[in-house]
Amino acid sequence: MELPDELVGEVKIRAAITGRTVKDLVAELLREGLGMTGPTPFESRAASAFVEIGEGGLPVIRCAPNAPAKRTSVEGLLALEQQSQTEEDLKRAGIPL
Repeated sequence: MELPDELVGEVKIRAAITGRTVKDLVAELLREGLGMTGPTPFESRAASAFVEIGEGGLPVIRCAPNAPAKRTSVEGLLALEQQSQTEEDLKRAGIPL
């Protein structure tokens, strides 16, 4: 299934914030959208309060006061993002890590 990049990005952000896999989150959102079930007990609706859309239309993530991201430099966060994107690209291309 191919989805628009902005949806994939939003799902990845929400999955990371809630500590879930993208697969589990997408399955749950589809079930909810299709009216198959209500929210599961594991789901953290409060986590969505950490994500908002900034003035430029980009997502802004507010971290909990004790979140590791609060102690990580911008350079460190960018390096983690780059590493994650590289690993995802390699996986999609079928290249072992």
